[in-house]
Amino acid sequence: MKEIKLPMKKSFLEFMSLCEAVYDKDVMGRSQIKKTGEGGRIAPKRKQTDAEKRRMKAVGGGKMAPAKTYKDRKDIGQSNVKRSPAGREQQPTKERGSARLDPREAQRKAARERRAAKAGAKPKTADELLAKKAKAKVDPNYKPAKASGMTRAERMSVVRKGETKLRNIMKGQETEKYKKATGQDPDKKGKMKIMGRVHQRMSN
Repeated sequence: MKEIKLPMKKSFLEFMSLCEAVYDKDVMGRSQIKKTGEGGRIAPKRKQTDAEKRRMKAVGGGKMAPAKTYKDRKDIGQSNVKRSPAGREQQPTKERGSARLDPREAQRKAARERRAAKAGAKPKTADELLAKKAKAKVDPNYKPAKASGMTRAERMSVVRKGETKLRNIMKGQETEKYKKATGQDPDKKGKMKIMGRVHQRMSN
């Protein structure tokens, strides 16, 4: 590209003539200018600002802190096949018109649809008929658990302490049962039998 030094003031027509002198007209006529988002994105950047962020993360000790910002993906600027209609919907597998009904079958189908409409049945939309995956059903009584503010390691520590306490309670119960049944303290073999019963109860 040629380097042009422009004076401070130029009319619009003079500016256009200078542009035509720099760029080839044939290239300008067939070129396509594609606008992209920030960083080469196909669409505008939708990442939330620091003021808009609401996502929190447990940092331990029952405290929560704002979560870190996600890193930019490596495939920025590339179209996602899974999000396109070809990736979401079932594509034709036979020739066009091969599934066409004969007149008699078409009349029967129309009659069935009329009866279903009178009964109050809702016909499926094209997206619902072509969708590959069934929508996941959500329990109307579902309530998300409140954030505890503990990290994963802290939660696992609490769970293990609870399991240890429960195991000791069951061990005491099984030991008492063994003493009543045998009339003596458990020996090595008896302790193994007791722990086997405890593990079986814990697994259930």
